[in-house]
Amino acid sequence: MLYPKKVKFRKAQRGTSKGIARRGTEIAFGDYALKAMETKWISSRQIEASRRAIIRYLRKGGKLWIRIFPDKPVTSKGVEVPMGGGKGTVEYYVFPIRPGRIIFELGGIDEAMAKEAFLKATDKLPIKTKFVKR
Repeated sequence: MLYPKKVKFRKAQRGTSKGIARRGTEIAFGDYALKAMETKWISSRQIEASRRAIIRYLRKGGKLWIRIFPDKPVTSKGVEVPMGGGKGTVEYYVFPIRPGRIIFELGGIDEAMAKEAFLKATDKLPIKTKFVKR
């Protein structure tokens, strides 16, 4: 599971996530990439599930780069807890993704294989994605 070892602040506000991605929009390491086309919070579990789907499909060949890291804490209060009593405990971590952001990159394999691997990863993600090549 992906989560930060150390954080400056334990709890964060929700904030807004509008507009397109300013950084992380170009392919930097591999030959093929999976690009986000929607705005959403992607949890560490979803990233991990996608990574596993890609790795399982590739078996031994190719190299995978994960270009996002969930560092935003999401809190929730227990069931049937009355109003007040402060903010809830941190339940999980998310990455607020915006359109245009590269999520995964692959290298060392052919295009057809990369497309199929990213197709399996997309099934695990809550957003529409696009296959891009260098």
